[in-house]
Amino acid sequence: MNRIDASEHYNESPSATNQIPSLLTIIIDTNPRAWAAISDRLPISKAIANLLVFVNAHLAFGNDNHVAILAAHPNRAVWLYPKSPNQDRHSRSSNGDGQDVEMTDVDGQQDGKVVGLSGSANKYPQFAQVETSILTSLRSLIDSTTPSDLNPTTLISGALTLALSYIHKMAHAFEPAKTSSDPANPTSAPPTSDPTAASAATLHSRIFVLSVSDSEPAQYIPTMNAVFAASHARIPIDTLSLYGTPTFLQQAAFITGGTFLSAASNPRGLLSYLMFGFLADAEARKSLITPTQDSVDFRAACFCHRNVVDTGFVCSICLSIFCEVPENAECLTCGTKLALGNYGGKPAVVPRKKKKKKGRVNGVGGREETGSATETPVPG
Repeated sequence: MNRIDASEHYNESPSATNQIPSLLTIIIDTNPRAWAAISDRLPISKAIANLLVFVNAHLAFGNDNHVAILAAHPNRAVWLYPKSPNQDRHSRSSNGDGQDVEMTDVDGQQDGKVVGLSGSANKYPQFAQVETSILTSLRSLIDSTTPSDLNPTTLISGALTLALSYIHKMAHAFEPAKTSSDPANPTSAPPTSDPTAASAATLHSRIFVLSVSDSEPAQYIPTMNAVFAASHARIPIDTLSLYGTPTFLQQAAFITGGTFLSAASNPRGLLSYLMFGFLADAEARKSLITPTQDSVDFRAACFCHRNVVDTGFVCSICLSIFCEVPENAECLTCGTKLALGNYGGKPAVVPRKKKKKKGRVNGVGGREETGSATETPVPG
């Protein structure tokens, strides 16, 4: 080949020529009460429109980029894109238990027919698929919401768990196929001498939370479990707060190395926050100066009454937190007897030592002698 076109050819590895895929998992806080509180400044319809521009920008960065979107409702977490194969129990139709359930794929096909896609030829098909799936699922979620579901808090912990499960599933799908020269064990990978080959990333994943409500102290334990799991998997959790004070999500961004921004003062600038603060993935942020937090609220919720406390009692075995001494000084989680020492007793008062006064000579305080009888010379 070199003799024909007189040019040199190089065989490069796929990792050097191909872009590593990036998976963006978005969690939308769909609490109706919180959105009603900011409806005069930013209605949910405009927020979804801005979010779709952000999603399209992420997908346009590379053909291998992926996106997954969930809705965190007051009492459940629902997939918006891609649609879950399990139909939501709150929106089931009157079909019998033995009848088939209509399945809708992510490309908008149902029973072999394209449904719900926009007829505009100027719209990229994947953008239309994502938009149709999000709007259809979100409308179904809102229609199925009852007055009993209107809680002031949101089930963020469940949405984080679903997001981590989906990321783990996608990470396995992008792993290279394991081959072996041993016909008896074809699934085992052959040993390699390159230490970087095994640790090479095959998928860049991150979680973005659009929050409009406060953190629920009752969800402290499951939320922190999901946060530490994300930190162990090196998955950053980004949060943009439009309303309220999500204390636990602020801690999640700090622990996982993500970005936390508060747009409560100007929620109308949602698109600017999304494009300039959260569009870059974890790999691109190494070359950028990302926004940082001035202060982090590290307060935790107690395990006994689910109250956010500044000072409490911590079990030395299981690290459970209590706002007050448990009954019989036993840990409510593991049953360990807590050693409180002299807690509750009166502090011992130590008398102050009196300082000795220096003696005075002829009414004049003692002065350190210089050791010379010569007077100070006067300049002539």
